Amino acid sequence: MALLERVATLLRANLNDLIDRAEDPEKMLKQVILDMHNQLIQVKTQVAIAIADQHLLAKKLHENEQSTADWMRKAELAVDRQQEQLARPALERVISYRQLSLSFRQQLEDQQVQVENLKSALQKLEQKLVEAQSRGEILASRHRRARVMGKTAEARTTLSEGAQEATFDRMNDKVLREEALGLAKSEMADDDLHQRLLELDKQDEVEQMIQAIKSKKALSA
Repeated sequence: MALLERVATLLRANLNDLIDRAEDPEKMLKQVILDMHNQLIQVKTQVAIAIADQHLLAKKLHENEQSTADWMRKAELAVDRQQEQLARPALERVISYRQLSLSFRQQLEDQQVQVENLKSALQKLEQKLVEAQSRGEILASRHRRARVMGKTAEARTTLSEGAQEATFDRMNDKVLREEALGLAKSEMADDDLHQRLLELDKQDEVEQMIQAIKSKKALSA
């Protein structure tokens, strides 16, 4: 049966291998478990149908065996009453029902084997599903933890000591430039004030020299 082949494929499936090949392991897990659920429903349905067919075959076999016994009693009664012309067709019916009974018995035996196979597949699939769900939860948790660890490692790499040092060095250089610029501006302001004071001293000295010249000329007049 194609159904049993699909179930066998699922039962042989290695969950770890499927996850290793999957681009999205969690999505793959959900799909595998969903497939198992669907197959489980189909197998349960097939088991129910197979059991119903088994009961139907058993019923038909029982009816044929009863018919065989009934026609045999009729044939024996006809022989006892010396009515062989009636006994012969009755015995022909017996032979026909016996052949049908053999056929039904063989079909019933085959059906019983099929039912047992389906029940076994159903039991294994149920066990596999429980196992897959448990392992799936563990593997999904491991996958999420691995992603978190990867992101943490990336963050640690981004904020590594070397990166921090480089950041602080750039900030220090910027502060130093700002400080140097401020100091230069301050020094330029001080130089400007000093120059203005020198100019004032120079002008005062010039005035003193003019007054000295004027006093000298007044004395010589």
